[in-house]
Amino acid sequence: MNALAARFNAIFGADLAGPLAALAAVLIVFGFTSPHFLTAATFGSVAFQLPELGVLTLAMLMPILTGGLNLAITFTANIAGLTLAWTLQANGGIDAGPGAFLLGSALALAVGAASGLVMGLVIASTRAHPILVSLSMMIFLRGLGEFLTRGGDISGFPTFVAPIGHGSVLGIPVPLLILIACVIASHILLSRSKLGFSTYMIGSNIESARYSGINTRKVLVLVYMLSGVMAAVAGIIMLARFNSVRVGHGESYLLITVLACFLGGINPFGGFGRVLPVFVALIVLQLLSSGLNLLGANQHLTTAVWGILLIVVMVLRWFSAKFIKIVK
Repeated sequence: MNALAARFNAIFGADLAGPLAALAAVLIVFGFTSPHFLTAATFGSVAFQLPELGVLTLAMLMPILTGGLNLAITFTANIAGLTLAWTLQANGGIDAGPGAFLLGSALALAVGAASGLVMGLVIASTRAHPILVSLSMMIFLRGLGEFLTRGGDISGFPTFVAPIGHGSVLGIPVPLLILIACVIASHILLSRSKLGFSTYMIGSNIESARYSGINTRKVLVLVYMLSGVMAAVAGIIMLARFNSVRVGHGESYLLITVLACFLGGINPFGGFGRVLPVFVALIVLQLLSSGLNLLGANQHLTTAVWGILLIVVMVLRWFSAKFIKIVK
């Protein structure tokens, strides 16, 4: 048994065992309690609902690995989506061409990067706590969006935008393909690049990283910029999925992104964690939501369950750390 566990850890990593166990538990429990759970319809629904949450979680991941947090990801996504929407509206609305969409998408990504740049510069230069800085940015973006839209929606986009949110390629949803591309890019960035190495070093001990010759200010700025860009990608997906944009879209996602990171083995204090376990944790949470919906639970109960699950995960990780110390 120990040899099997050691082989699994060597191939997949020890941090993947927990999310896979949770995935198996969700499949078994809801598979028995709901006859419609283990069906193509359920998994197809998950495949279309997962991407924007998944990309937002990747936007949260890198700041957490540095020991920080980005509470502004959902409103960054919404402002980026609004930027794309305004560009399309200014170029004909439903008659806008692909060029307008590409321009709007580039501007949306730039807005996301600018949001991250401001947070990164403030955090790196003043050493203010990332929670306070990102909370301030969240409030600013929300207020700015409400002011510019007067609390309303923006809709009326070209028909070629819809497949980005609802289309399929060889039976695979287009937004899921975008998520998979983002997961692969994040994995390569964190595991095979100098920036990824520096990110883990800063999360482990920022002072040691600084004495090791790492430009910690530059790394923090880049991390938050990339977080903003990833949030903007989520904003583009949400625009295509909902065929409208408003400031409040996806507000409930913030809690789930943090929960997915912790369930996926990310150290809340930074310095440790991988992309693949977080991706599996995202699938678990989305399947959990779908299973509860099939049982007749409303979205408010699902949110409550996610909150309790976050507490349970933290307690279990505390017990696990204690157990490891006793064994050693």
